[in-house]
Amino acid sequence: MPLTLNLAQSIIAKTLDHAKQANFKVLGVVVLDTRGTVVAAAIQDGSSLARFDIAKTKANGAISFNMGSRGIEKLAKDRPHFLAGALGVIDGIIPVAGGVLIKSAEGQIIGAVGVSGDTSDNDELAALAGIQAAGFVGDGG
Repeated sequence: MPLTLNLAQSIIAKTLDHAKQANFKVLGVVVLDTRGTVVAAAIQDGSSLARFDIAKTKANGAISFNMGSRGIEKLAKDRPHFLAGALGVIDGIIPVAGGVLIKSAEGQIIGAVGVSGDTSDNDELAALAGIQAAGFVGDGG
């Protein structure tokens, strides 16, 4: 199942709805397809200038490693030399929670969501809620 613009926009809307209900800080949300191409993005009013770049980089790491950025954070702690080397060939990784794989019900990776603006744990919670509300499975790592 390809990640369409409509699906990506739905994930963003549901991610932001969750954040609003949970009283999170303003967020940036970026949805990438499996090639790492931006399908859709939204940056809430009042967000800092870096929100898009951080959210995109969290999602990019998830796509690059086929694991959520929480898993990349663990990898960075367990194998710091490997991650340092990977940074030389992968354009952008932020090893903290908030980059979540989007999977079909069958487990196929169809993209990733990156969220930035609140704590990393809350960023991940918002992404997971948005992915699930859109009918997919989220994998934060």
